[in-house]
Amino acid sequence: MLKAKRTPMRSVWEGFGFFGLIGWSIVVPTLAGTALGSWLDRSYQHGDRNWTLALLLAGLTLGCLNAWRWVAKEHKAIDEEQEERDDHQ
Repeated sequence: MLKAKRTPMRSVWEGFGFFGLIGWSIVVPTLAGTALGSWLDRSYQHGDRNWTLALLLAGLTLGCLNAWRWVAKEHKAIDEEQEERDDHQ
């Protein structure tokens, strides 16, 4: 991302790549939670709990927090690089 920020002309594909990276960081935990919940529902059929829904929401929350943390870290690195560049000018 820092390299892309330094280059004045970014390609459309690089932008899609960043969106894809963030998307996968949300999708993977969501699917993992759904799969685990589905397995728990099939394995332990007694009770009125719906593990699939609960773990889908837990995975989605975890994925969103992970994506937010990654974007915040990248944003901080970009800001620090910009400040460093401004100090040298």
